[in-house]
Amino acid sequence: MAFLGNCCLLILGLIILIKGADIFVEGASGIAKKFHIPQIIIGLTIVAFGTSAPEAAVSISAGIKGTSGIAVGNILGSNIMNILLILGIASCITALQVQESTRKFEIPFMLLVTVALLGMGVFQKELNKISGLILWGLFILFFVYLIRQAKKGNTEEDAAAANIGYKKGAGVLALMTLAGLAAIVLGSNFTVDGASYIAKTLGMSDRIIGLTIVAFGTSLPELLTSVMAAKKGKCDIAIGNIVGSNLFNILFVLGTTSLIVDIPFGSEYLIDNIIAIGAVLLLMVGIQRKKALTRTGGIAMLVSFVVYYAYVIMK
Repeated sequence: MAFLGNCCLLILGLIILIKGADIFVEGASGIAKKFHIPQIIIGLTIVAFGTSAPEAAVSISAGIKGTSGIAVGNILGSNIMNILLILGIASCITALQVQESTRKFEIPFMLLVTVALLGMGVFQKELNKISGLILWGLFILFFVYLIRQAKKGNTEEDAAAANIGYKKGAGVLALMTLAGLAAIVLGSNFTVDGASYIAKTLGMSDRIIGLTIVAFGTSLPELLTSVMAAKKGKCDIAIGNIVGSNLFNILFVLGTTSLIVDIPFGSEYLIDNIIAIGAVLLLMVGIQRKKALTRTGGIAMLVSFVVYYAYVIMK
């Protein structure tokens, strides 16, 4: 009975997480529009944080509760799923054109960050306050880059869109933002508690539960966003959402968690980190020829995803 109850707790937690992130993004975006902030800056900051909020809440909560396997596994699992599964599905729907700045800077930077995480795991055997400061330093650099890119791409159309009044009042929007954050925190606690109990009952490690159930659940916002963007032909959103989310996951989420508590980085995470690096390299190879991720590349990603997760589950 307790097992069934914790399964329900896990599902309920994921639902609250996803809905909370959605409410948070709507409320925060509305407030930003009230202050006439251009749409592109809203997308690069608030929406990026909102889609990664479930990963942030779960990993920080797991780190504080001592279930570090869920914290690290959730981030590595989410990043692998984001590329291999989500971009794989999206590129099977339509070829995803990739902007030059994304090809030349953002994706290579994502590779650098993922390799840096592996380096910390190999040499330090844990993510500690030094790791957190390094990751946060890289996060600030990336954030500055995003703001500069946003200013370059800030067209008159963006400014006009930002100046359109938002229908909801400021008080309602503030309440939505706070309610969304509260739901994210509550949902993360339910998710971590339910997942931890299930893992122990089934004899599964925190790493496996983090890489599979929790990673998939917290990646749902990215999945929904990217697939819907691909269907509507908005390739920039589909690719940018994943690249931004993956960078945010490592730099902000693991950076913040490791500043709060030391996170052991066991040898079992090395293979997961290497797979995460391989996923980025596969993405780079996939967009090399046609400057787009085509169906062929998407199928290769989906096959790689199935092979890796078969290995994870069967090991």
